[in-house]
Amino acid sequence: MSQNHSETLVNNVKRVCDSIPNPSFGRDSHGQQVAPGRHPASACKTKTDKTSKIATWNVRTLHQKGKLENVVKEMKRMKLNILRLAEVRRKGVGSMKLGSKTLISSGGHTHERGEGILFDVTTAKSLGSWCPFSDRVVVAKLITKPLNLGIIQVYAPTSDIEDLEVNKFYEKTEKAKAYLKSQDTIIVMGDFNAKVGDERIEDVIGPSGIGTVNERGSRLIEWCQVNDFTITNTWYQNHPRRQWTWKSPGNRSRNKIDYILIQKRFRNAVKTSKSLPGSRL
Repeated sequence: MSQNHSETLVNNVKRVCDSIPNPSFGRDSHGQQVAPGRHPASACKTKTDKTSKIATWNVRTLHQKGKLENVVKEMKRMKLNILRLAEVRRKGVGSMKLGSKTLISSGGHTHERGEGILFDVTTAKSLGSWCPFSDRVVVAKLITKPLNLGIIQVYAPTSDIEDLEVNKFYEKTEKAKAYLKSQDTIIVMGDFNAKVGDERIEDVIGPSGIGTVNERGSRLIEWCQVNDFTITNTWYQNHPRRQWTWKSPGNRSRNKIDYILIQKRFRNAVKTSKSLPGSRL
């Protein structure tokens, strides 16, 4: 596939926490490393000084020729302002220009896991600083009015990973939150690999969840209660295909394990939150 987008490193954005090596931005071919079945995206519209469309997407890998270009095209087609990417599978930390888009990424020493955030041209101008805490947690701070906007994106360990790794994940998430100021508007989004169920819980879980809460879901709910966050995509009644974010191989079951969280006091800033089943790679 021809490369229609220039790919050059950019250094005009302040970056903190240089604990991971310089990034690798892909090679000609790389086999798919995980099973298919991830629902393309979950998105919410928020209101800062204008309405913005923010989405999270588990892309399974960008370490393959043409994948990143396709993601950029999908972002433009869906008119997204900020797109969080999970399992980008790129080594190291860095930022780059992709035509009018800007990508920041946080990976490890191997082509596993890795987080990335794509910003459109307008939002990228507001990017004040960002910090890669690990290949599972990265935070970006946008200079916006009336309050600055903090984006924390995460990729939680799966259910077969030991609790020690889960504890480390939440420790990194806490550090990412501490990187931002208490008066900032904070959004935490990503693949939590957790099921929070379909029963309303205070002002954390709304009436539009899916399935039965599991152990990882209880941990997420507890974190939200302690930190005063609400899970936006459990509060809006949508068509079932705009609810689930994951399906099992063979399409035997579907569930919601990707979430977009916001502080309770800013809940009214969110206009809607739903899955986007038409996205494709």
